[in-house]
Amino acid sequence: MKLADCFPIWDKLTPTEQGQLKNAAVVRNAPKGTLLHNGSADCMGLFVIQQGQLRAFVASPEGKEVTLYRLLEGDICLFSASCMFSSIQFDITISAEKDTRFWLIPTEVYRKLMESSAAVANYTNQIMAARFSEVMWLMEQVMWSSFDRRLAAFLLEECNLDGNTTLRITHEKIASHMGSAREVVSRMLNYFQSEGMVALSRGSIAITDPPRLAQLAD
Repeated sequence: MKLADCFPIWDKLTPTEQGQLKNAAVVRNAPKGTLLHNGSADCMGLFVIQQGQLRAFVASPEGKEVTLYRLLEGDICLFSASCMFSSIQFDITISAEKDTRFWLIPTEVYRKLMESSAAVANYTNQIMAARFSEVMWLMEQVMWSSFDRRLAAFLLEECNLDGNTTLRITHEKIASHMGSAREVVSRMLNYFQSEGMVALSRGSIAITDPPRLAQLAD
């Protein structure tokens, strides 16, 4: 994958602007579990994902976490350069969920491009709007959807991301993603198992009836 492949507006940039992005982008590797960004005080620059998977989440003072969204191949992470946006008043943490390779574009380089290029500014606003839409959708789910529906949707999403119907994930990890308690997750998974939708074993969850889970999630 080339850097240009991650920017749909690449052809709208001048050769000089394209060169600025290419010359500034530095390849970085983040092993699984690496903390890459921790709040608004940490302003490294933009992450452009070559391969792997990053997780963006918020954490309460008590340490409870809620996953906001995932970043996959070709995605651009703006919140790692949140100091560019004075309107952002909350802290987002970004970590590597899988071994990840990405380009890092320094904040100042991208800020200058936003100021000089209408195409970059408009595209950046589109990305920001899409991310906030995802966050608003998550808030609606947390506020209005029952936990069984949310958990069913989460399990199906994980299967889609991993390309496997057997998930290597702990109840504690699911609780961290969903902003819940491990005991609540365990009780609901045991119910799913009693209904024949999943099969539980130590450190893994096998999805045995995807259509029923999908029906519940909907």
